[in-house]
Amino acid sequence: MKQFHIFLVLIFGFAAFTPSGAQAFERGTLVIQTQSGDHTFVVDLASTPEDKRAGLMGRTDIPPDYGMLFDFRGHEQVAMWMKNTPTSLDMVFIDGRGDVLDIVANTTPYSTDIIRVNGPVAAVLELNAGTAISIGLAAGDQIKHPLFAGP
Repeated sequence: MKQFHIFLVLIFGFAAFTPSGAQAFERGTLVIQTQSGDHTFVVDLASTPEDKRAGLMGRTDIPPDYGMLFDFRGHEQVAMWMKNTPTSLDMVFIDGRGDVLDIVANTTPYSTDIIRVNGPVAAVLELNAGTAISIGLAAGDQIKHPLFAGP
């Protein structure tokens, strides 16, 4: 039986606005290439177990051009949840080349239901709920970020 890693998907504050002791994340940008064009987002990278546990903890107001990118360092079976997360999100599951494998849109705040896709992923990008639809994001679209090797 495959072991699933469960990472809390929690709301957090930006490093500049976090209370003392809050998690500091590496910040950068990524580009999502869709049929409607390129869409640039500021992202915080959750790469350590501590980063993944902190996730988006404490955030109730997420800017429309912001996301959190969870790095699973290769291909893993990944399971997420929304426990302690007051804001609905779109979760974008991505392979090691940056290809969008699947999207779970409009997650339910505070839910303990497990969110996963069939097969391993290299990363999960969390965006405000409704973002995937508004930019026309679909499986097969490309995410450009240094985390991904590219096609």
